[in-house]
Amino acid sequence: MKRSDVNAIIRDADALLRQQGFFLPPFAYWTPEDWGTKGKEVREIVENGLGWDITDFGLGNYERTGLFLFTIRNGHPKNLRRMQGKLYAEKIMIVDVDQVTPLHFHWNKSEDIINRGGGKLIIQLYNSTEDESLAETS
Repeated sequence: MKRSDVNAIIRDADALLRQQGFFLPPFAYWTPEDWGTKGKEVREIVENGLGWDITDFGLGNYERTGLFLFTIRNGHPKNLRRMQGKLYAEKIMIVDVDQVTPLHFHWNKSEDIINRGGGKLIIQLYNSTEDESLAETS
């Protein structure tokens, strides 16, 4: 994906969020130069992977299988392994019409899914086996 495509997705997502009355934290708009002026006070932002995330899940077709996210809060992976600290995430997600998010799960993280945009949100839930395969039960 070209940087110009990423920038367009970010611009469109930000416009949609503002239209819905949702405003991102100031660090969402920092330039690379702004980041360069920051010190240890932004360590948690970096270590916990907060901010913009645009993925095609490695499939090369964002329009079909893609997801836009902005992570506001996130538990550090080290804390999740130890079952300490933040065991949840707060992420803004935007899925376009006919876009699909692949099946996935988290062993140790809670997620609240809140549909603020008014579109139809379709979720299928499954159990998993201990070896992380799809269970036959639901």
